[in-house]
Amino acid sequence: MAYKVNKSSVRAKAIANGYRSGLEDRNVEHLNKNGVKYTYETTKIKWIDPAKNRTYTPDFVLENGIIVETKGRFLPKDRQRHVQVKKQHPDLDIRFVFQNSRDKINKGSKTTYGAWCDKNGFTYTDKIIPVEWAEEEKKQ
Repeated sequence: MAYKVNKSSVRAKAIANGYRSGLEDRNVEHLNKNGVKYTYETTKIKWIDPAKNRTYTPDFVLENGIIVETKGRFLPKDRQRHVQVKKQHPDLDIRFVFQNSRDKINKGSKTTYGAWCDKNGFTYTDKIIPVEWAEEEKKQ
């Protein structure tokens, strides 16, 4: 018998555990279960919004330096920020874990989150941070 998960209870559990979303909470459990070393929201990356100085706090930084951002909704401001951060920090390896990479970037658009990543040179996957990402060699 299938049942529907109450999204607000998933988010409430995540917030109680110190995370901002159920997706982040699920990925923490996955990384811990698989013995992957990481930090959570401990890194600050300075970037310049064309008119303002800003900082970006990634969700996860794996021990090998790979930055992972988990996204349920991928809003225009998020997309703009990541394009600017990538332009200003081309040495960073920023990757995305989407709730669903086939979601459209906005109503009526044919562009999916995944297609946006492909166009802008970002690696992505759905639901869970692949342990293989953590096993990659650290880039110099």
